[in-house]
Formats: sequence, C-alpha cells, structure tokens
Amino acid sequence: MEITFQKATLDDVDKFVEIEKTSAGLNLYSSMTDPAEAKEEIENNEVYFIKKDNDIVGTTEYQIKSPDEAYLGGLLIKPEFRGQGIARRAIEFRLDKLKGIKRLWLVTHPHNSKMIRMYLSYGFIIEAWKDNYYGDDQPRLVLSRETK
Repeated sequence: MEITFQKATLDDVDKFVEIEKTSAGLNLYSSMTDPAEAKEEIENNEVYFIKKDNDIVGTTEYQIKSPDEAYLGGLLIKPEFRGQGIARRAIEFRLDKLKGIKRLWLVTHPHNSKMIRMYLSYGFIIEAWKDNYYGDDQPRLVLSRETK
C-alpha cells in the first residue's frame, strides 16, 4: 500500500467538500460542507489530500501559527478506508512537516477515543476541555505536544 500526500489548491474545493461530506452529521468530526468555508480552509491552512494507490482516501491539514506553534487541523479518512493505518501515516506526515516547531496542538471530540489514544501515543497530552468549541453544542478536548 502506497500512501502519498498531495497539496490541495483552490481548484480542489469541490473534492475537499466531497470528502468532508463522508463524515457530515457525526459528532466526532466537525465537517465543512459549505464550499465557501472549504475555500477559506484551503486558503488559510496547509491542506493535503491523502492518497492510497492514487485514490483520494482522506484529508489532513495544519496551520503554522508562529515560528514556535502550529495547529493540527482536520484529519479525515473516508469510512471505507479506516482501520488501515492511514491516519497514523497522516499524523507522521504532519509531524515530519512541523519538525522544529516547539508546540503542536489540536482539538478533537472527547468520544473520539481511537484518535485520542493515537495522539497520546505520539506524546500529546490532554490539556483542556472546551464546551461548544465549534458552536455545535459539542465539547472538544485540546491536546498538545511540546518539544524542547
């Protein structure tokens, strides 16, 4: 299985929305199904399509906030490709891209136990609980990792 990452451009808004729709309505993931919102996401973040043998199977993103801090944004694998180690590869891709950045952080739903365990295995800690973080009446956990 070959996993590759392809940077998304503004021409890819429809593809991005299509992948986001695969998890729309789930409390565990805050999907972006509005093309204008997706366009803004691609403009303001480093968004990548995750490809398995040339098929787009998900997305991953990050945003460098400062020379010392980066936010790990969405990581979404299409349902039919979950459980194959693809999310782990995406986390490693982002960690590699952000080498040298002292503080990395992300938010996830507290019931997303599989992803929480995965991030904890990479040295992240649970830093805070945030009620209604995305305005969807759902809580989120803030996880962070700091390097010296």
